[in-house]
Amino acid sequence: MNNKPFIIGIAGGSGSGKTFFLNCFLHHFKNDEVTLVSQDDYYIPAGEMTQEENKLYNFDLPSTIDDAQFTLDIKKLLKGEVVYKKEYNFNNPLAVVKILEINPAPIIIVEGLFILHFKEIAELLDHKIFIEADEEVALDRRIRRDGNERGYPEEDVLYKWHNHVMPSYKEFLLPYREECQMIVSNNLNTSEEIIAVTESIANDLKPKFCKKD
Repeated sequence: MNNKPFIIGIAGGSGSGKTFFLNCFLHHFKNDEVTLVSQDDYYIPAGEMTQEENKLYNFDLPSTIDDAQFTLDIKKLLKGEVVYKKEYNFNNPLAVVKILEINPAPIIIVEGLFILHFKEIAELLDHKIFIEADEEVALDRRIRRDGNERGYPEEDVLYKWHNHVMPSYKEFLLPYREECQMIVSNNLNTSEEIIAVTESIANDLKPKFCKKD
């Protein structure tokens, strides 16, 4: 058994299927074996916006993230401390804001677009996984997600994609692709391959870091 938590960084662009990969991965563990820290919960609040302001505001920049607090909370988990964090509601005034209780665990998952760009966070990662998909596949997923979950018109989604999402992906994530120990191509909207990949990683980590029943 290893006393130091094992930190896995999972990075991927919008529409890469990162959330699905995470959910599959977490499914292989008990609650006290793994914990998740998501970059999405560290957005600096941008305040209320009109639809047009939201369209023009670039959320896809490292400066929109409170990386100092993000780093601090990861270090707290490493020391065995519980982290309490207000869930980010993506500027949705109708969302019920929850307080997240993030508990320390033998395996810590850190996920987000900029986790490899933030040097202090990248240096804490023991294993880096890069999730990718072809651009047309990723864009189609983004259009469906933003339409269904956030009510964004397709025109606004396309504006953000071409002016914010892809330029940021190419500048702040893609350069770190070759530094990752694992690259997962996720173009198929089927679960079998991703479940197999996540199960293989989980089976390797459990004997090393998780207590036996």
